[in-house]
Amino acid sequence: MPVRPVYRSLIPHDTSQTLVNDVHSQLNSTRVARIVRPSSVDELAATIADVRATGCAVAVAGGRHAMGGQQFAEGAVLVDTRQMDRVLDLDEDGGLVTVEAGIQWPELIARLQSTRWGIVQKQTGADRLSLAGALSANAHGRGLALKPIIDQIESFDLVDACGNIRTCSREAHADLFGLAIGGYGLFGVIARVRLRLRPRLKVRRVVVLAETEGIIDRFEERIRDGYLYGDYQFATDSNRDSFLARGIFSCYQPVDDATPLTVNPTRFNPEDWARLTFYSHRYKRRAFQVYSRRYLQTSGQVYWSDSQLSAAYVDGYHADLDRALRSRVAATEMITEIYVERPRLARFMDDAKRELRARKANMIYGTVRMIERDDESYLAWARKRYACVIFNLHVEHTPQGLSRAADAFRSLIDLGLAYGGTYYLTYHRWARKDQVERGYPKMASFLALKRQYDPEGLFQSSWYRHLCRLL
Repeated sequence: MPVRPVYRSLIPHDTSQTLVNDVHSQLNSTRVARIVRPSSVDELAATIADVRATGCAVAVAGGRHAMGGQQFAEGAVLVDTRQMDRVLDLDEDGGLVTVEAGIQWPELIARLQSTRWGIVQKQTGADRLSLAGALSANAHGRGLALKPIIDQIESFDLVDACGNIRTCSREAHADLFGLAIGGYGLFGVIARVRLRLRPRLKVRRVVVLAETEGIIDRFEERIRDGYLYGDYQFATDSNRDSFLARGIFSCYQPVDDATPLTVNPTRFNPEDWARLTFYSHRYKRRAFQVYSRRYLQTSGQVYWSDSQLSAAYVDGYHADLDRALRSRVAATEMITEIYVERPRLARFMDDAKRELRARKANMIYGTVRMIERDDESYLAWARKRYACVIFNLHVEHTPQGLSRAADAFRSLIDLGLAYGGTYYLTYHRWARKDQVERGYPKMASFLALKRQYDPEGLFQSSWYRHLCRLL
């Protein structure tokens, strides 16, 4: 299988290419009217005012990793925020950084490395994601005792449907603060962000093999012992007893600043990732053996806390994989994330195992993370101290393949709801009406507020249009 450069983006630079798609699932092909790339907040505000005057709709995209259609809309003007990527101010005393919201995590982390400050959290699995996107989805990472990213937001500037710039915080425009974070771009374009940082510190990775039964107790023990980050990556071979029942438990423990960083740490290089990707599709038992063996070798290594948050993602990897697997049809992976009450995780996983086996779902990767309760965003997903379970399934791009995937994901959502939880809206549009209403009881009022703040319907997306039809 070919090895592609890790940080090479396949998003076209040519704005005349108006057929757009998401990076990971490649299931959101959308023809937009045109693409604009403002390079400043003032230019963005002028763009919004100009588009409004034409009667056209606006959609907003950054890293293009959302898979639920939140960043595209057929026939809309697509605002590509990636040129709005400057660090505007750093408060060295207070630990606050102000950035243009199109900046992506690698640029921000690199800019902060010469200071004593670092980011608190970011999404896992990929790096080239914008801060505006993180706010719009109210994203989270693998913090053991963290709320979603709203907790690290001091304020942000929002360009509204009239082209006005509003500074939103817990004190000013507090209603928009809670609506726009987790509002998926429907209330305006997040243009600037003032982000709370934490002092950079060193952490030691501690890796053990573990069982799903009892893993919540182990998470809680790590939290009591002061570990900052961690996750549990479970086995994916549905033909074995270890399926969803055994995994790799990795956590990160703060160490004294005098502790030396690990020189030449054991890590996965691009060739390793390409091989593991192939194994995870064709030889799942071998994939887990190789991955767990190498990961155990990294136990004890010391890193900077912000650098260990990085995660390489290879754009377009699945086209190479399809050829290596000699697939007859194109395919990609699709994610869903289910939230369940922590004490009920083991039973949920037993039921998920049954549902996935019954549907012959091809599980590629899965992990469990922790989240603390979010009591600030309007359309909150973290309404309790949940366990967050990520399922990454292989999906063939045929009517039958898409139908099977939708059925599998709906069955997982049903289980999450039955176990006192909900699901993440970012990844697909396959939830039934009753699942949306149960998972997000405030969705109807959220949409009503959207129409109140944007009565002309300027800000739109495929996701929004789908919800309007569904509900």
